[in-house]
Amino acid sequence: MSDAPNPDALAVSLQKLASGDLAARDEILALCSDRLRVLASRMLSRFPNVRRWDDTDDVFQNAAMRLHRALAQTPVESPRHLMALAATQIQRELIDLARHHSGPNSFAANHATGVKGPKKGDSDTPELVAKAPAPTDSLDRWTRFHEAIEALPTELREVFHLVWYIEADQKTIAALLDCSERTVKSRWREAREAVKAALDGDSPE
Repeated sequence: MSDAPNPDALAVSLQKLASGDLAARDEILALCSDRLRVLASRMLSRFPNVRRWDDTDDVFQNAAMRLHRALAQTPVESPRHLMALAATQIQRELIDLARHHSGPNSFAANHATGVKGPKKGDSDTPELVAKAPAPTDSLDRWTRFHEAIEALPTELREVFHLVWYIEADQKTIAALLDCSERTVKSRWREAREAVKAALDGDSPE
């Protein structure tokens, strides 16, 4: 992809970071800025009560600062782990913005817009993801939905991010995670059930 960071340069920067060179964080963010901006844009599309009030640049800049801090505390072994960490920071930024816009005095609380769903006919996207909490539901439930995703174990959260936010098909996910499609399906099923349980047994549909 055109937004992918230079793998050799990124590997060098990750090695420097692992050796304790915190200045490498700036290099990593510079190398990954295009990819992170695309990720922020796609994830923002899943937050109807945020995207009307905040644009991609707002989310990207604040999430980048979160990632910069996280890189000082979280071991990053590979570009895959880096993207997973970045997705988590973007999600946390979006959840905080959702809370901000759902306050009792918030204009946004009464003006939620539509939710972008998976494309019709996409057989690789399981049906359960087709309907998340509707715009007419409470913004609190919508926020809890995303918080439940963030609370998933790493391997489940990684799959959920790729399916729900990125809309990647299971074959692509299997290649990215270096596992079988059967494993992807199993993790996706387990992740869905965990999110459902976090919503008190009410399906995220």
